[in-house]
Amino acid sequence: MYTYFIADDETKIRQGIRRLIDWETLGFSFIGEASNGEDALRFILDKNPDVTLLDIRMPRLSGLDVARLARADGYRGIIIILSGYSDFKYAQEAMRYDVKYYISKPVDEDELTDYLKKVTDELSVREKHTSAIEYFSEKARDGILSDVLTGSSRISDQDLKELGLLSGCYQAAIYEKYSHNAAAVSYRFSDLLRLTNEDNHSFDTLTIDNNEVILLKGDFAIRRFSDFVERFEREVKPQKGSPLDSLFITYGHVVYRPEEITESYQEALFLLKMRFYCDQGQHTFGYHQLPARRTSLTSAGIGALQEYQDRLLGYIQTLNREMVAESLDSLREQIYLSSAPIEEIRLFLIDLYLQVKESIRYHYHTFDIPFPPNSWAVDFINTRYYLYEIITFLSEQAEMIMRSLGTTSRESTLENVIHYIQHNYMSSLKLERIAPLFGYNSAYLGKLFTQKMGMNFTAYLDQVRIDASMELLRDGSLKVYEIAEKVGYSNVDYFHTKFKKIVGESPAEYRRKFRS
Repeated sequence: MYTYFIADDETKIRQGIRRLIDWETLGFSFIGEASNGEDALRFILDKNPDVTLLDIRMPRLSGLDVARLARADGYRGIIIILSGYSDFKYAQEAMRYDVKYYISKPVDEDELTDYLKKVTDELSVREKHTSAIEYFSEKARDGILSDVLTGSSRISDQDLKELGLLSGCYQAAIYEKYSHNAAAVSYRFSDLLRLTNEDNHSFDTLTIDNNEVILLKGDFAIRRFSDFVERFEREVKPQKGSPLDSLFITYGHVVYRPEEITESYQEALFLLKMRFYCDQGQHTFGYHQLPARRTSLTSAGIGALQEYQDRLLGYIQTLNREMVAESLDSLREQIYLSSAPIEEIRLFLIDLYLQVKESIRYHYHTFDIPFPPNSWAVDFINTRYYLYEIITFLSEQAEMIMRSLGTTSRESTLENVIHYIQHNYMSSLKLERIAPLFGYNSAYLGKLFTQKMGMNFTAYLDQVRIDASMELLRDGSLKVYEIAEKVGYSNVDYFHTKFKKIVGESPAEYRRKFRS
């Protein structure tokens, strides 16, 4: 039983053709129908019906376009064109696409029956001429092509020549869906590429480990591909739903010997795995877009978690948006240059976010900062497909924190410095460390501080720390050495000296006096 498929934009015509004759008696079973050219082309290439009845005038793609593209993609079924009398002039063009049967509308029962009897004879002859050797030869060709790409075995030049795989140069490319959340892509890059190649044998397509692989053969195909990629990267901004918007392409470098093909393929495969580093809206990723040398995680700098935590925490607290952005940009660059596994990078970014968050909550526990739950943040970072999405999240969180701290009300730099000291006095603060956070050198900031406050930076810091210690002494729950550490003094004797100098009595005397 042979299969037949009908494509016509009018439902009544499709139904009429199915009812016009006894298809089963003639040896045909209905396999499907379509109302526009695009759906018809997809169905034909997917289901490969034995007989296709095509209306010439259909939306999206005409019947002749469908015939042309289907033939270009290797469809060998019988095509019968349906057309009104005024479109009969297209019959000659249809013959170029191996269309031997052309029926005018309205379809005549006897004419269609006669055609189908001839079609049955033709299909029968084809079956007799299609030997098992030819079938297995095609399967063997796919296997050989897979071996060439993966480097699984060495193929002689003579075998490559007989299979049409021998050429002067080669390049491997891989394509997949651009959007991870999109429905199945309705266009294949090989279809688009075929339209730009006058020689349909200038590239081969193959599926390896669920990846759609293209092997470009010869200078012509490689130049056409290069022109497409260059124009795509430089000019094209694909519209939603367009063929280009559905594609993401990686490609290796051009090689000149068959045994080097696997190198180009492995590069394209590696780039596909490194898609995590792509920019927003990036549709292509070539071998030249990765650094020549990739450093280890630690040597690249992102292993120093404390370093980035301190930088971000400092710039957030000093409301330095420019330096927050610069630090995140530097972080992204260091990650890009690293050779760390992507899962390790995710863990690093999770740790960085949670530590900055907890530090802010500790220093500003009286502020109402709308942090998302830790579980949500961890899940968000773990499920992002791209690094830029995580960096954007960190940037948005930093901005949210700065807004929550009431940043706009403190107008002068000095007020920002004082605010920073009052919330970080328990840390090891030095003017040399604080000044760069505000974009100043330490000498200038120290001079400005003394002029405005009537005391130098160190004296003011001591005053803030002692004031905090007095409150803790009045609370009475901590020992004196614990209070010293809590307000920023690592040496309890030094704390005693400073306390007595500022308050006029020792910490123990102050506590006894307060209790009495």
